[in-house]
Amino acid sequence: MEEIELYLDDAKEQMQKAVDHTAAELVKIRAGKAMPNLMDGIMVPYYGTPTPINQVSSITTPDARTLAIKPYERNLISEIEKAIINSDLGLAPQNNGEIIILTIPALTEERRVTLVKQAKHECENGKISVRTVRKDTNDSLKKLQKDGASEDEVKRAEEKVQKLTDQYISKIDELLAKKEAEIMKV
Repeated sequence: MEEIELYLDDAKEQMQKAVDHTAAELVKIRAGKAMPNLMDGIMVPYYGTPTPINQVSSITTPDARTLAIKPYERNLISEIEKAIINSDLGLAPQNNGEIIILTIPALTEERRVTLVKQAKHECENGKISVRTVRKDTNDSLKKLQKDGASEDEVKRAEEKVQKLTDQYISKIDELLAKKEAEIMKV
């Protein structure tokens, strides 16, 4: 029945979005290495409008522990500095009038454990999203059965939804394992 296929395709798409979102959230958790995407989410007032930092400057990594931020307009240096100080990154920017240097400190064992917990929390949120998609899809399938779809077709579709759920949850587990290894590597 093509209506069932539509529900399955939609479930697959929603579950993939949950995995993608989880991956994006894990990228924001810094693992002691300087990466330009650490600055994602930091907004800088640019002519009165909050603008992502990567749209008003170039962000490079001269070495593994340093980020260099070069604003496209020199007058933005102080605004970028304020935005970094006010962010929850806990980094102290230094500027030489042209570029801002951020030194990423080495992580302590305690901080690593905290970051792993944070990563696990993000992954659990991703799994909850996948399970919610499963529940919504199964509810829709049950409605279809009430509306006249055969019980066997609905049962097969529910089994497919469960297989999709298992598949996407294992993808999230893989993301967590990679992130955990990255964080714990000294």
